Amino acid sequence: MAKGYWIAHVDVHDPERYKLYVEGARQAFIDHDARFIARGGEHELLEGDIGGARHVIIEFKDLATARACWNSPVYQAAREHRLAASKGSVLIVEGAE
Repeated sequence: MAKGYWIAHVDVHDPERYKLYVEGARQAFIDHDARFIARGGEHELLEGDIGGARHVIIEFKDLATARACWNSPVYQAAREHRLAASKGSVLIVEGAE
């Protein structure tokens, strides 16, 4: 079964409020056995125009679990802080294997 991934590109404009998102989302990620592959860190845009100064890749056991985490009440409550503190995009994608 192929893994599921969240891929996010984010610009944070309110770091203090963003911390509330990180704290609130932590339990949703624990509950869904998420594993962070990339979280911030150095990056280099080689082509295109993807926005965001922060790039995050989160791995889940499968696409259904990635979706369940997104739709969980715990994540959705935390998401409100992210929306207020940042601008960006998030997508869920199925892994190749």
